[in-house]
Amino acid sequence: MNFLALALVTPMVAQGAAPVAPKTPTPGAPSGMVWVEPGTFTMGWDGEEGRPDERPAHRVQVDGFWLDETEVTNAQFARFVKATGYRTTAEVVPSWEDLAAQLPPGTPEPPPGTLVAGSLIFAKTPGPVDLRDYSKWWAWTPGADWRHPKGPGSSIEGKDAHPVVHVSWFDAAAYAAWAGKRLPSEAEWERAARAGSDGQRYMWGSELVPEGVHRANIWQGRFPFENKLADGFDVAAPVGSFPPNALGLYDMSGNVWEWTSDQFQPDLYEQRVRASGPGSVIKNPKGPERAADPRNPYARDSYVQKGGSFLCHADYCSSYRPSARMATPPDSGMNHLGFRCVTTPVLWRAHLERAEAKEGTPPEPVKD
Repeated sequence: MNFLALALVTPMVAQGAAPVAPKTPTPGAPSGMVWVEPGTFTMGWDGEEGRPDERPAHRVQVDGFWLDETEVTNAQFARFVKATGYRTTAEVVPSWEDLAAQLPPGTPEPPPGTLVAGSLIFAKTPGPVDLRDYSKWWAWTPGADWRHPKGPGSSIEGKDAHPVVHVSWFDAAAYAAWAGKRLPSEAEWERAARAGSDGQRYMWGSELVPEGVHRANIWQGRFPFENKLADGFDVAAPVGSFPPNALGLYDMSGNVWEWTSDQFQPDLYEQRVRASGPGSVIKNPKGPERAADPRNPYARDSYVQKGGSFLCHADYCSSYRPSARMATPPDSGMNHLGFRCVTTPVLWRAHLERAEAKEGTPPEPVKD
């Protein structure tokens, strides 16, 4: 369910580097991206922490692609907005028609003036709460958006290198199209994340904090009321603050969740394996045409997010594992949700050709 829609029916507050592989398969590759070789890997997780929607682990093959080295930053997104005049979902007053489609039939329309532009912000609780009720730590905040990540009065000044947040799936897809890219499929994302650690619990191996070195920006302490900040960060960190994986990709674990292009279905992996047969290698799999998300039962669309965030903790979700999945309707935004993009040789070449035809010269690369 869209979290603003949830707010209408629940009492919420309304107010040492790893080895780096070659980055380009050919000259003319996009700046700031890493080449992920075509190959086969194990997708999903049958281990102890694995949730039902991560099972069964299965073999998947994907074609080669480029992936952004880091999450898209405030500086990169600001250039997109400046060039296009784009307004994000959080900056636009939501329509009742859109929200009603995600609510139980017969939900009454809220009074005039109730619907306002905004987004969700995490708020620590005073003490332990029921971890099944995420409305306890999320506050719908009018005026919260990518420029004001903590709500009115906050800003991104001095935070050019932080990941852009409060971006909906629509916002991420619009940026990607402008940049000559697209959002990664879930399989592409997990293939890149698992580089050098196929079949491992974490992207770097089997231990969460190997040799005492924090490898990701996640929660330490007792969620959602005590964060001991052992990794040095309370909320999102500047991109690249932690060691990269074997491909040189940063923050594929923790920091902020990342949108993918695939719709969510809890038994998708089970259906894949049943359709292809045990032991088969599934090539370039995609999500279902329509979502089937028990957490958002009235939403037609609910897109998979990967990677976990600074809020992930072993007692709650341990979603900093590469197989972990979350899903949200495409109009949702939060202060722990961002994205990164992929492109392919064909897609990038077409982007350069379009830009050259329009402007007479190739575009400048999108980079900090």
